[in-house]
Amino acid sequence: MPSDLSRLLNALGLIAVDTLLALAFIDQLWFRDLPCPLCILQRAGFTAAGFGLALNLLFGPRPSHYGVTILGASVGAAISMRQTLLHIVPGTGSYGNAIFGLHLYTWAFIAFALMVIGCAVLLLDNRQFARPEPWSSRMNVLPLTAFVVFVVLAVGNVFSTLLICGAGFCPDNPTQYLLFNGTPV
Repeated sequence: MPSDLSRLLNALGLIAVDTLLALAFIDQLWFRDLPCPLCILQRAGFTAAGFGLALNLLFGPRPSHYGVTILGASVGAAISMRQTLLHIVPGTGSYGNAIFGLHLYTWAFIAFALMVIGCAVLLLDNRQFARPEPWSSRMNVLPLTAFVVFVVLAVGNVFSTLLICGAGFCPDNPTQYLLFNGTPV
């Protein structure tokens, strides 16, 4: 696979991560649905997976960068599966609203699984690792936009988590921002 195609696929993968993180923020801010601790950890999993893709955009594709993405997606998948199993038991209810019949944590598991599969497929072609080109050599608008949006969303997630959880443990079912003196959503 040529380096340009690999860079494009990594940029598209990072745009997918950007989209998922942005949708989580829309759910939080627009629909006033604060994320639970497991939801916050899933966002961290998406951020870790996106970090590996961002490294590929910055420094060229490397197996270690795909490894970061696979590790982040695997941890995120384990967390989202844990949450799915918590709510699959009859009578336990669910957390958040369903979209197309599935809750966000179930969709997160599907997305994490697709990320692992996508990275595994990309790792099958060694030609992309022959001569990695750094960011400055040929950076176009799509990878640059994906990277900038990712950084903004990652920093936004850090601040959001601090606002919800403060410096301590996150509440099991947050209904207010702790750092805004308990301001309800």
